[in-house]
Amino acid sequence: MTRTQPAPTTARDADMIRAVRAAAVVSVVVLLWQFATAGQVMSEADAMDAHGAGAIALHVAGALLVAATLLHARAGGARWPVVVAGAVFVAGFVQAAIGDAGDMAAHVPGSLVLAVGTVWVTAWAFQRRQVP
Repeated sequence: MTRTQPAPTTARDADMIRAVRAAAVVSVVVLLWQFATAGQVMSEADAMDAHGAGAIALHVAGALLVAATLLHARAGGARWPVVVAGAVFVAGFVQAAIGDAGDMAAHVPGSLVLAVGTVWVTAWAFQRRQVP
């Protein structure tokens, strides 16, 4: 049995990659917010509420990125970005639990894992050639 995928149309592919790019940019902006507020928290400033709100925004942005990469893959695009975005999404919840537990020795390196995964998908999305 042979499994074939529909050939992506240029308009659909362009729409899907735009959605991935938008979700990726939102994710990167939220990560930058998280890094800024983390620096404030570490310097004894009262920024825990802002950092916590950013964590929720990061979960939402991560879900949007998973959805956008999934739609792109279903339209005939690459599947690996879905895996990376999904792993980052799950890691965000692990990261939040570690942060709530106060284990900064694990929380800080975990933030780098989130950043690398998110930037990887973002870089891929912007390297894709968009067909007009």
